[in-house]
Amino acid sequence: MPLSLILACLWVLAAAIVAMLPMRYQYLPGGALLVLALPLAAFVGVEVGWPWLAAVLFAVLSMYRRPLAALARHVGRRFTGET
Repeated sequence: MPLSLILACLWVLAAAIVAMLPMRYQYLPGGALLVLALPLAAFVGVEVGWPWLAAVLFAVLSMYRRPLAALARHVGRRFTGET
């Protein structure tokens, strides 16, 4: 198995462990995992191809759908000038 897929599996396990923590303890490790997801997805895409890249991105978007939606709302309000 390629190294990138092994790292992606470990990322998923780490995300599942972080999800079991109380909410106040999820912010820092969850943010770190979200930041690490993009380089990991790029590594997967380079090493094994775009179908696996799509699977990794789908997993990241599935796990982080609510925080990413809140971030999109926040950024949208910043650009439209709403309060």
